[in-house]
Amino acid sequence: MERGTGVKIQDWRRNREAWKADWAVRGAGWRAREKPRTARGEADRGCGPMAPSNPFALLPWLLLGMGAISNVIKGETPNPWIGALGLLLFNSLYVTLVFRAFDRRAREAAGTRWCLAALGAVTCALALAYGGNWLLFFPLWGLATGAVVRGRMLGPVMFVVTALAGAVAGLDEGWDTLGIAYGTLVSGMVTAAILALSETVKELRETRQELARAAVDQERLRFSRDLHDLLGHTLSVIVVKSEAARRVAPRDMDAALGQIADIEAVGRQALTEIREAVTGYRETSLAAELDRARGALTAAGIEPVVRQSGPPLPPQAAALLGWVVREGATNAIRHSGASTCEIEVRSAAERVRLVITDNGNGVGSTPPGSGLTGLTERLAAAGGTLVGGPVPGPGRGFRVTAELPVENPENGKDPQNPRNPRNPADPENEESR
Repeated sequence: MERGTGVKIQDWRRNREAWKADWAVRGAGWRAREKPRTARGEADRGCGPMAPSNPFALLPWLLLGMGAISNVIKGETPNPWIGALGLLLFNSLYVTLVFRAFDRRAREAAGTRWCLAALGAVTCALALAYGGNWLLFFPLWGLATGAVVRGRMLGPVMFVVTALAGAVAGLDEGWDTLGIAYGTLVSGMVTAAILALSETVKELRETRQELARAAVDQERLRFSRDLHDLLGHTLSVIVVKSEAARRVAPRDMDAALGQIADIEAVGRQALTEIREAVTGYRETSLAAELDRARGALTAAGIEPVVRQSGPPLPPQAAALLGWVVREGATNAIRHSGASTCEIEVRSAAERVRLVITDNGNGVGSTPPGSGLTGLTERLAAAGGTLVGGPVPGPGRGFRVTAELPVENPENGKDPQNPRNPRNPADPENEESR
């Protein structure tokens, strides 16, 4: 018997140790899950130690009516059935108002106003009929008023409620019951202030989370736009140079090797630009883009004609126009079938104008993409304009015209990417025609 008891005690101890170890593991897992939620402001559903997070926090105040309930139970109240019915009606209206106060649509409904008026009528009737402990229902009425009424109407409504509480209490007990009026006013105003603060903090947290999500979305958009733009332009150049190497390889191996070397250089440059795009500090240079456009057009069999006049451009305007040059040259290589592409940059003291014109087949068969659309939005955000379309007149071709003020109104900051103040425009490089 003793041996069996000892075995049971050992089993119980082992089970207890196992339970403690399991509880420690569960606690560590819970803390690991709650830590990031607390950092994001999601773990605390309330808004501080004093802010009620649900209507149940206002229900314990019904204990103020325990004196009246005691009078009914002890038979110290005339017509106890009427008193009990009044208590039931008051508690029902109070609970209804408290639960409707935490739902904005229900709180602003006309039915809620009628319930508040009915609660006031029941409170005044019970106080006039019985007095004494029944006067403590006035602070509860004030609390319900502060929970339901918000904004500019709170002051006038609370004045009426406080005046009624003081008048009724004064008729019953005289000046000694001014504390009832004061308690009614304080309960209503404090409740309204705490609930308003709770809702404000909740809205601020939701706004913070929404801003965080928007920042993440903007960063994803920036990265995808940069990556697509870089790969689109780079792959177009690689395809063109690969075709050139394939054509000249049978008759001129040195020229083919030169094209292959160019492909290697373009690939290395693309890797560098992608790394810069990931870090978010890539800056587009107009001069560099003009040189790249000239080389890419020449490799594609399109004669480039580049003209530039006027004073040097500030970095912001040059960066924006560099994206326009990249997009226009890429589109000419992909879609135009042109033999000539003219790029003209004319800058003045206040504005700069960029015109890219090819003599190709105008609008292609592919549906419009978002390259020129994204550039239009970028230039519009910087106070400029971009227009693209077929060349008017009997000839064929496509023209892109961009105008931009020399002084950027945003001081060089990207309105879509506040992380990257040096890069005012990261356009989308979809197939634009």
